[in-house]
Amino acid sequence: MMNPDQPSARPRLTAALDGLAAVFGGMTAHPDEHNCECHWGSAGELAQLKVPDTELDLDLLGRTWRAPDWSDHASVLRRILPQLATALVKGSVETLFGSEEVGHSFARGHWQQWPTAQAEAVRDFLHAWWAHTLTNPDPAVPAYEVLALITEASATLTPWLTTWETQTDHPADDHLAEAAAKWEYDLLGDQLPWDSWENEEEKRTELTAWLVRNAPARLRAHGASEELLHRIRLLGLTGDDRWEDPHWPGYRY
Repeated sequence: MMNPDQPSARPRLTAALDGLAAVFGGMTAHPDEHNCECHWGSAGELAQLKVPDTELDLDLLGRTWRAPDWSDHASVLRRILPQLATALVKGSVETLFGSEEVGHSFARGHWQQWPTAQAEAVRDFLHAWWAHTLTNPDPAVPAYEVLALITEASATLTPWLTTWETQTDHPADDHLAEAAAKWEYDLLGDQLPWDSWENEEEKRTELTAWLVRNAPARLRAHGASEELLHRIRLLGLTGDDRWEDPHWPGYRY
């Protein structure tokens, strides 16, 4: 069950979003920042990034966090962070290939190297959003997508899985069942279920071991299908023991 000493998830998330607005309010892209008009956007749109606190339309916001070629990605990210975080929570950020793309944008900004107050504001948001996702029966973004994003943003999987392990209420188990069903094909093929920039094999190994250790009892109590339970069991096997098991689903990779 959720620790009663923890603040409830929604007020915590609201406070984290307010914290981003307070810390990053008034920030702008570098005055000399530029980008290609043909591929990114117009001079007028670029000028908006150099004016603090003005709302960007969602298309411009998306092109801004997605662009990989800013001269100073960190300052651009700081400029858009309060609006981007709110849009993420609302589920209004569109990606081309997966939510981990947004995490890669966070990583490009090297936010963990920012001044302490700034780095703490980002960290508080990621943790608050994750806690809210796990306790919300119907989050705007599925838990498995949020996990991919925050893992890539922070370059670590461990704290997020630790939080999920401590959240044993009904919504968290619902999200676990949904995630396990989403992940099992890739994991049985020894692939991480999202595109990772670094330490992909280590993340896959950690996620697989965590599922094998934590998921079966929770999924069984949740009423998950025997088929899914067998596939989680198969993740704990290797080589011929996996492929020749009578419950191997016959996947081809």
